[in-house]
Formats: sequence, structure tokens, C-alpha cells
Amino acid sequence: MKQKRLILILVLIAIGINFLLARSANTPRLGQEVTPEEVAARDISIFPDGEGLPEGEGSVPEGEKIYRAECMICHGKNGFGHTADQLAGAEMSLTSEYPEKTIGNYWPYATTLFDFIRRSMPMDAPGSLTNNETYSLTAYLLYLNNIFDENDKMTAKKLVEIKMPNHNG
Repeated sequence: MKQKRLILILVLIAIGINFLLARSANTPRLGQEVTPEEVAARDISIFPDGEGLPEGEGSVPEGEKIYRAECMICHGKNGFGHTADQLAGAEMSLTSEYPEKTIGNYWPYATTLFDFIRRSMPMDAPGSLTNNETYSLTAYLLYLNNIFDENDKMTAKKLVEIKMPNHNG
């Protein structure tokens, strides 16, 4: 009986080692290997401290044009909401019974707003905005929330310097 257990243990160890040493050529061949270029194209995360922000700049007037063309149909005029979330114009604080969560009172970091827009908007063509368009749209949305001056240019440096009203959560 002890000998059978020992053989079983050795077989299981051998199977485990085989899995550890298996090369991708020995896999069931599902999908295909990702190239380093494909990984780099998807590695677009922006962190709260601004790490990962690309070069570029934008303006509030340009952002308003983009918003009207790409965002207003879902988010409504001036970001007050429609079929998608309200982005601006909250009249109640987050501590009220029914808080309105908007960019101005909910988002803790302006940099992550840029990340979200670049990664997932517009809904029907996520990732289609250029860096300059994303900076412009970010500037416009922050302007609607009384956080960014309409005459200023939005850049990576400016975006990192913005202290959001809810930065302490």
C-alpha cells in the first residue's frame, strides 16, 4: 500500500513538473501569442500621480466642440445627464441622502478622468480620441464643474496640478 502511494505521489510530481516546464507550443493552441507591440498599444494606464500621461494639450472651447459632437447625446447638455450619467451640475453633497455623483464632487483625481475618457469614450468608438482631443474634453468637463479655467490650456503638467474637491474621498 505504501508503495502505491509513493508511486502516485511521484506521478503527480512528474505531472506538476511537466506543466511547469511546458512551452506554449505544447498548449491546446487557443488564441495566439501577443506581440510586445500589442502589449505596448494597450498599456495606456494613467495613474493618479500622472504617470503615463502622454504629450499633448487641449482647450475648453475645443473640448466643448467634441462634447457636442460625441458626448451630448448620452450625457445631455452641459453634462446634466440624459441616458448616461450626469457629469456636472451637482447641487447636493456626497453626504446628502441622495447624492449626485458628478466629476466635480466625486472623482478624486483629474488624471484618472483623462484615463477613463481615453480608454472608454465615446461609447460607440472607445479609444478613438487623440491625446489632444482627450485633453480638450477633460478640460471642458472640468470647466463645467468649476475646476478649470476656460482660458487655460490643459496639458499633462496642468492636469497633475489640479486638486479635485473630493481628493481626500
